[in-house]
Amino acid sequence: MAAPPLLLLQDIALTFGGTPLIESADLSVAPGERLCLVGRNGSGKSTLLKIAAGLVEADRGTRFVQPGATVRYLPQEPDLAGFRTTLAYVEAGLGPSDDPYRAQYLLNELGLTGEEDPASLSGGEGRRAALARVLAPEPDILLLDEPTNHLDLPAIEWLENEIRTMRSALVLISHDRRFLETLSRATVWLDRGRTRRMEKGFASFESWRDEVLDQEEQEAHKLDRRIVAEEHWVRYGVTARRKRNVRRMAELATMRQERTERRKAAGGVRLTVSEGDVSGKLVVEALGVGKSYADRPIVRDFSTRILRGDRVGFVGPNGAGKSTLLKLLTGALAPDAGTIRLGANLQMVMLEQGRDSLDPNLGLAETLTGGRGDTILVGGQPKHVVSYMKDFLFSPEQARTPVGVLSGGERGRLTLARALAQPSNLLVLDEPTNDLDLETLDLLQEMLADYPGTVLLVSHDRDFLDRVATSVIVSEGEGRWQEYAGGYSDMVAQRGEGVTARAAPAPAPKPKEKAASEPAPAPSPTARRKLSFKDKHALETLPATMDRLTTEIARLQEKMADTSLYTRDPAGFAKLSDAIAKAQADLHHAEEEWLRLEMLREEVEG
Repeated sequence: MAAPPLLLLQDIALTFGGTPLIESADLSVAPGERLCLVGRNGSGKSTLLKIAAGLVEADRGTRFVQPGATVRYLPQEPDLAGFRTTLAYVEAGLGPSDDPYRAQYLLNELGLTGEEDPASLSGGEGRRAALARVLAPEPDILLLDEPTNHLDLPAIEWLENEIRTMRSALVLISHDRRFLETLSRATVWLDRGRTRRMEKGFASFESWRDEVLDQEEQEAHKLDRRIVAEEHWVRYGVTARRKRNVRRMAELATMRQERTERRKAAGGVRLTVSEGDVSGKLVVEALGVGKSYADRPIVRDFSTRILRGDRVGFVGPNGAGKSTLLKLLTGALAPDAGTIRLGANLQMVMLEQGRDSLDPNLGLAETLTGGRGDTILVGGQPKHVVSYMKDFLFSPEQARTPVGVLSGGERGRLTLARALAQPSNLLVLDEPTNDLDLETLDLLQEMLADYPGTVLLVSHDRDFLDRVATSVIVSEGEGRWQEYAGGYSDMVAQRGEGVTARAAPAPAPKPKEKAASEPAPAPSPTARRKLSFKDKHALETLPATMDRLTTEIARLQEKMADTSLYTRDPAGFAKLSDAIAKAQADLHHAEEEWLRLEMLREEVEG
C-alpha cells in the first residue's frame, strides 16, 4: 500500500489581472519522492510552488500538509534582510531538534564562512546562504525554485550529491537539464493552467510531451471534422428543413464552444540568426597570453587557435577568470604578456550575462528597433517588429511594455532577439541559458548547430555544453587553462574529473599584539590539528549511517536468498546484486571514515 502524501494540492486555480494563470492544478508529494515541475516561462510554475509552500493563497482548491511534516522553500530571490551574519540567517531556519553543526557545515561546503554580512552579499553568495538554510534542517519536503541560478559548476555538482543523499521529498524547478535528469523520478507538467503527471524522471519528459501534443492535435482535427459534418446537416438535412432537431443543434453549439475555448499550446520560439559576411579561416590566435590583477594570475602562458566554425566552451568556477579570458580572445582587453591575433572580416555580436545593456525605461519594440521605425532587419530582410516579437513569444500588446517590468525569462528572450538580429560571423555568449525555458534552450542549441560562423560560449549548463561545444577550455587553477576536444562530458572523461572549486584566498594575518622581539610560542598539537565542524558532524552521524547500511544489507541479502529469483527475474537479480555491492562499499567507506575521525578525536583530546 502506497504511503499517504505529505503534501497535497487539489484543483488549484488562480487568476491574475483577469487572465487565468492556473486553472486546475494538482500536486501530490509522498515521502521520499523526487518530482520535477516543468513548463514554459510564465506558465505558473513558481506560483504553484509558492502555493505549495503556503505563501500564496489560491482562488480555488485545497492544500493539505501532513501534521508535523516540515516544509522548506527556496525562492528565486531569497531575502536575507534583518540578519547580522549568514550563519544567523541559516540557524534561524533550524528547528529545536535539528543538528546545530549542520548550518556551519553547509556554509563551509558552499564556500562561505558564516561571518558574512548579508547586506553585502552578491547574488551567488545570497543563493548559497539560502540553500544552506533550506538544506540544514533536512526537512520532510524540499521545494526548490531554480536552485542552480548563480551557482558555478563545482557548486552545482556538490548540490546534486548533497540532495541525492538526503531523505527529503523534493519538488524541483530548474532549467538545468542534467540537474533535472539526475535528481527527478517523476515529472509534473504545468501546461495551459493544468497539470499532467508522468511517473518517470525528466529524461523521458520530452518524448512524453510530444506524444501528448500529437494526441491533442489529432483530437482537435476530429472535432473540426465533426463540426463540419454537423454544419452540413444543419444546412442541407431534410429533417433540418422540416423541423430542426433541438438536441443536435445543442450538440453543435457545444462543440463550437469547445473549439472556441480550447487553449492551444503556446507557439514555439522561432530563432533565426542574421548571418554576416564569411570570416577568414583563422578567427583567433593566442600565443603565450598572460593577464594578472593585483599579483593574482588570471591567465598564464595560454595559447590556442580558434578556426571558423569552431564552438568553444569556457568552464571553470566563479572567479576563475572566464569572462576575462573571453575579453582577451576577442580583443576587448589587452594582455600583459603574449600576443592575440584576430582574423579578417570579423563581425562579432556579444550576448552579455547581466543583460545590463537593456534600458529598463525603453519599450520592448523600441529596444529591438533602436527607436528607428517599426521594422527590423533579420537575415538582410525587413520584418515588422511585432512579427519578430511573436517569434520570441511576446504578444503585440507588449510592444510598449517597459523592459524594466519584464520577468527574467522575458529579458533573456529579448536579449537573444536583439543579438540574433544583428549580422555576425562570431557569436560571443556569456551564460546565454540563464532564465530561459527548456523549449527555448532546445531551439537555441539547434540554431547554434546550424550557425555557419564561430561561437565562443561561457556556461555552467553541462547538457548545453555537451550539445553545442566542439571543444572546452577549462580552468586548471592558478591562471592555467587547458583545452579539451568535445563537450563537457568528453572533457571530464579526458581530465578524469569535473570542474573543481577555486581555492579560497588565505585570510590576511592578524597584526601582532606582542613585541616583535618576543619569540612566538611553538604551536601545540591541538592547534596543529583539530576537528572541523564537518568532522564533528560526521562523528555524530556515521554510527547511525553504519547501522542503517548494515540493516539494509541484511534485508537485501534476505531477498537474494530466494533461489528462484534469478530464473524468475534475471534483471531484478542483477539489480539486487548491484545494490548489495554498493551498500557494502558504502558501509566499508563509512567504517573507515569513522575510524579515521575517532583516532583524530583521541589525538586532539589527548
